[in-house]
Amino acid sequence: MNCLTKFHLENKSIMKKIISILLVLYSFGAYAQNCLLDQKPVQDLVQDYAGVLTEAEEQGLRQALIAFNDTVSTQVLLVTVTDLCGFDKAEFTYSLGEKWGVGQKGKNNGVVIMIKPKEIDGKGEAFIAPGYGLEGVLPDAIAKRIVENEMIPYFKEKNYFSGISNAVFTVMEISAGEYSADDYAKKANIKTFIPFLIILLIMGLIFYSRAKQARSYAATNGLGFWAAWSLLNAASRSHGGSYNNFTSGGGSFGGGSSFGGFGGGSFGGGGAGGSW
Repeated sequence: MNCLTKFHLENKSIMKKIISILLVLYSFGAYAQNCLLDQKPVQDLVQDYAGVLTEAEEQGLRQALIAFNDTVSTQVLLVTVTDLCGFDKAEFTYSLGEKWGVGQKGKNNGVVIMIKPKEIDGKGEAFIAPGYGLEGVLPDAIAKRIVENEMIPYFKEKNYFSGISNAVFTVMEISAGEYSADDYAKKANIKTFIPFLIILLIMGLIFYSRAKQARSYAATNGLGFWAAWSLLNAASRSHGGSYNNFTSGGGSFGGGSSFGGFGGGSFGGGGAGGSW
């Protein structure tokens, strides 16, 4: 082999290595751009990127979480993802809460519930991360119990909605003070009644939201409560069950169905999760 041929072969080998490195860097850059942690906050309390919920299930959870935020100011973000961007489930979840500012500034009363389905890559992951202000109310040991007892058994059966709704409403009840973390730890198995309790809670939150609107409308327009309630119900029926387009005088009603946005809460790395 003469020197010229050897020189060409060496150059060819070097070029292949350079191209390979460039391809890796390009792939990494594209991957990083698609990472949820690098995106601007999406102002929505239910974000199903993994597509495990039906539209009705997603909307039902969203309305319940919006009503909960409006009532007690605690923000619970539910997010399903297809990848963790190279992070472990804990770091991904509390980093998302911190970067997006879930919860109210000063109160730090946000919670992030993250699920990555097993069907994505053969390993399912779930994690619950409370903000600074809820770490005492929702300690790591209780977050672990919720993941292991309320979520994973259903996820193993590919029943994602049941596992997710169990976790969401348990977190809501504990963070609202309906019972303490110790009470939850001592509770008997009441899984048979969970769907019934979920329906009651959703109905209660919807009733509270509509009653609040009726009181406001009654005060603005000089009406009695039940007269305002009847007018709102009539408007709801005429608009397919939505208050969004009901207006009178100078005021309008949004129906309590919109989320105002994350409030700047902080996270300190607490929480717990599990895999299946």
